[in-house]
Amino acid sequence: MGRDPLAGPQAVAAFDLDGTLTEGGSVVSWLRAVAGRRVVTQAVVRHGPSLLAGAVRSGSTADDAKERLFTSVLAGRSLDRVVEVSDRFAREHLHLKVRRQVAARLTAHLEAGHTVVIVSASPALYVRQIALDLGVAGSVSTELEVDEGGNLTGRYDGKNCRGEEKLRRVRELLDELGVGDTGPELPLYAYGNSRGDLRLLGSADRPVDVSKLGRLGRLSRFPRLEAQPLT
Repeated sequence: MGRDPLAGPQAVAAFDLDGTLTEGGSVVSWLRAVAGRRVVTQAVVRHGPSLLAGAVRSGSTADDAKERLFTSVLAGRSLDRVVEVSDRFAREHLHLKVRRQVAARLTAHLEAGHTVVIVSASPALYVRQIALDLGVAGSVSTELEVDEGGNLTGRYDGKNCRGEEKLRRVRELLDELGVGDTGPELPLYAYGNSRGDLRLLGSADRPVDVSKLGRLGRLSRFPRLEAQPLT
């Protein structure tokens, strides 16, 4: 028997944020909004070698470099104050950097009644607000540790939300939403642009590469947006 059309959504769509729904990265711009350009520039220069190594090697090298940058900039900052800045940043970033073609696909999923989620390695402090503004069912992203005094430490609370962790967190979120297992009758669409999305797209029923590198990108084996229509 086919899936009951009254039983719930007919598909699930997971969208990466940076470089997928929005142009380029967001982390450094967010840090500047929180701490100011001078502080962030100094931190980026100080951690430049490890950040460069992380960009080349990816994996735990990139995770560690990113955490060191966060610790350098965010440690001791009030969570309440950072949340206030992050909410404003989220709205401005989405307005200025949204990729219209990809956002139109997200809207099409919503209009079709699909369960849509945002999945990102960027900090949850602003990714959650972007997800709310987009009207999606939920989001998963990198959580940051808060100490007993209500201040950020800059360290991760859990793991950096990339690669295998990104896929695991999406599955966990779908369970929390009561969606159930994806598969032939409830396909998972996944949209990404970089090697951090490889595991998610590789496990999706209908993966979509929206990178701007095309055949030169790490996701080139997956269909492009125009080749993966909604069905």
